[in-house]
Amino acid sequence: MDSFRSAQRAVTQFLRAEGEHALQIYRRMKEVYGEQCLALYTIFRWCQRYAAGRVNIKDLPWPRQVHVVPHSATTSAVNELIRQNRRIVTREIAFEQSISKGTVYHINHEKLGYGNVCAQWVPKYLSENQKTARMDVGQTQQYLH
Repeated sequence: MDSFRSAQRAVTQFLRAEGEHALQIYRRMKEVYGEQCLALYTIFRWCQRYAAGRVNIKDLPWPRQVHVVPHSATTSAVNELIRQNRRIVTREIAFEQSISKGTVYHINHEKLGYGNVCAQWVPKYLSENQKTARMDVGQTQQYLH
């Protein structure tokens, strides 16, 4: 979060605790911060939150934002499902493991390095044996023509 915003939220929280009204807080902060000052609506909204009992000045996570990093057990279970059936879809993996489709996507692409090619999960990077085999096939194809 921007340091100006966090500082202004802290000032808003402090002045609200002293009993200042949102408009008074806005006027005082406008004198200090000038063009960098939060909008009146924003200060009013934060005053409402502090009056309702909020004590944290940091933003809360979004409702659909991932809060938990997948454990290694979940990652290995997803990897095992993919190895058993390369044509399994993300929805089925999510249902089997009771996790969201976004988490499955994150595990597949970021953790395991899989990509979806022709409805099959395959590693994004080829091993040395796979590279050699690919070159051999290419060379034999060249001699056929």
